[in-house]
Amino acid sequence: MAEQNLGPRDFFAKEDAIADLGLIACPGAEELCKLVDSHLVRWAREVGNTDVDTFIIPSDCPRFQSGDAKGLVKASTRGDDLYIFVDPGNYSVTYQLFGYENHLSPDDHFQNLMRLIQAVAGRAHRISVIMPSLYGGRQHRRVSRESLDCAFALQQLRDVGVKNIITFDAHDPRVMNAVPTMSFDNVMPTYQVLKCLLHHVPDVSFHKDNFMIVSPDEGAMNRNMYYASCLGVDLGMFYKRRDYSTVVNGRNPIVAHEYLGNSVEGKDIFIADDIIASGESMLDIAYELKKRKAGRIFTYATYATFTAGLESFDKAVADGVVNGVFGTNLTYRSPELLGRSWFHEVDVSKYIAYFIA
Repeated sequence: MAEQNLGPRDFFAKEDAIADLGLIACPGAEELCKLVDSHLVRWAREVGNTDVDTFIIPSDCPRFQSGDAKGLVKASTRGDDLYIFVDPGNYSVTYQLFGYENHLSPDDHFQNLMRLIQAVAGRAHRISVIMPSLYGGRQHRRVSRESLDCAFALQQLRDVGVKNIITFDAHDPRVMNAVPTMSFDNVMPTYQVLKCLLHHVPDVSFHKDNFMIVSPDEGAMNRNMYYASCLGVDLGMFYKRRDYSTVVNGRNPIVAHEYLGNSVEGKDIFIADDIIASGESMLDIAYELKKRKAGRIFTYATYATFTAGLESFDKAVADGVVNGVFGTNLTYRSPELLGRSWFHEVDVSKYIAYFIA
């Protein structure tokens, strides 16, 4: 029972550690890896390991002009407990391909991960992968003759010796069924999100008469239900009515958002989802809530990617429809997004450091 009371610092002080700790960052995941490393180094120094400067093992994935690549680990990993960070959604990483600048796709990031695992060459004590944005996570089920990208990728990682996968807010966590004998942690940064909300909006009241959670669709009900149950407030939801006779950009277009729930009049609203891609659905819901005389509206997505740009959200903020957008630092955020006053970043690096410790 005493083991349950140990904090992260205590694990660095234990004399029976079975392996030395090592962190490896795939190209594009260096920022998050360094933040996590800073917490781990601080905890190690607090228990007397003053000679520890970093747990990061230098690595690289250089590419030839033809586009071919290789993984390179620049220090020994023999017997280490390795944690490899990868950000499949980081589109800012570029390389030269026959003289043209090319951006890494999620497929390229996954292959870089596989290359670095190969470079370790089976000499590590254990390999864990920290992949906050799950590769192929939106292609998680088969409707007709379709690939099962996420499940197949997880099986590939298992087959090359990965013991643990740590991801955050998976689009559908049931993909873990593809690898039932491998450790798969789907983490929800709920506490970090609420802490950030209180920091940036100190006058927010979580009383049920003043605050309400609204799910943007039926798929996001579980995460919004958790917020509502923790805070003891009402929960509403929107149902996406689609035109199933038409396919536009690979999906059935939304005809209307139908609201189900108690009155939102005069209440601050919090909407949580796993991803803001184009943001079209989130904005449609915000405008619908304003028609119902909602108070301030705060939106959150674990992965705020804004694939269609920021202009529509700029307008919504200027019109007083959206009062703030929250997103984590678990994937790449563009400098333009970080420069917006309405965007508030949720730092999850310390939470990841707790997992490693």
